[in-house]
This record gives sequence, structure tokens and C-alpha cells, in this order.
Amino acid sequence: MRFVSSIRAVGLLLCLTFSVATLPSLAQSATPQPEAILHSADMVKLIPGSVFFRGQTATTQIRNAGGVRFADGRYALASLVDNSGYSTGIQEKYQAYLITEVPLSFGGHTLAPGAYGAGIVRSADSLQFVVQDLGAHDLIQTAAANDAKLHRPTPLQVVAGSAPGKYRLYFGRNYVEFERTQ
Repeated sequence: MRFVSSIRAVGLLLCLTFSVATLPSLAQSATPQPEAILHSADMVKLIPGSVFFRGQTATTQIRNAGGVRFADGRYALASLVDNSGYSTGIQEKYQAYLITEVPLSFGGHTLAPGAYGAGIVRSADSLQFVVQDLGAHDLIQTAAANDAKLHRPTPLQVVAGSAPGKYRLYFGRNYVEFERTQ
């Protein structure tokens, strides 16, 4: 009987030891991380290799992807897609796949969390940022801008915006500014 009590005591002591040893690692994982701009190397585990849009799948271009990790661990991500299988009308607007876990604001228009097609198109006299639902229906159309001073344009990138908490989604030298909303 004494032997069984000793084994129970040792077992209890081991359980407590392992429980206490894991507490610091749990506390570290719960600490909030600062907001961060993500680049293509960060996107490998976040962006799927292919995505669904308007009845077809398109391959994503991880090398042309970017996003933001917010302080609470939520994401807003974008990646260019191979839209060659789509009609010309869809190709014009569907240049990137946009995934967001939080509401975003583009030019005063709020976009709910979800997955979307997006792109920047030239209208008669201006640039327009267009967001479409997965059925290729326009949801947002707002002014975009051109940044002639951008030193190293890439096909798609996310950079810091005009103020803290604002970001720019660039398609080459053309961009739209966005921020997280409630």
C-alpha cells in the first residue's frame, strides 16, 4: 500500500512539474505581437496555392503577395493570381485574391471579412480600385492613385501608408490605401 502511495505522489509531482514548466511558453504565445507588414516569404503558409473565383480556380503567385498581421493575430492578405483562363472582362478587374479576417476600409467603403477578387483598373480619366465577391459582382469601386516616386515597384506589395494603422496595397506603381475598421 505504501508503494502505491509513493507512486501516486511521484506521479502527482511529475504532473505538477510539467504543468508549471509549460506555463511560461503558454504565456509567451498569448503575448500580443505588434502589427507587421508581411512580405512574400511570410505568405507561404498563409496563402493557398490555388483559389476559387467565378466558377474556376486560379493559381496564386506567392512571390507577388503581401499583407498585414494585426496586433491581435488577425490577417489581411493579397496575392496576384494567374487569371489567364478568365474572360477579358473578368481579367481586367480580377488581378489579385484578397483575404481578410477583419473589416477593412478602402476609400471610405467598408469590406467585411472574407475572400474577394480585386484589382486596379483605368477608367476614362482615373484609376479605380475594384473589389468583387467570388461570383465576380462588384462590391467596392473607389479611387486609386499612381505613385511615380516609388523606387522599386513590384507586381504586388503592401507597404506602410500615410499614417499609423494605414497601409497601401500596390499593383506596380498604382495603389489604394486601406485600414482596419470596426
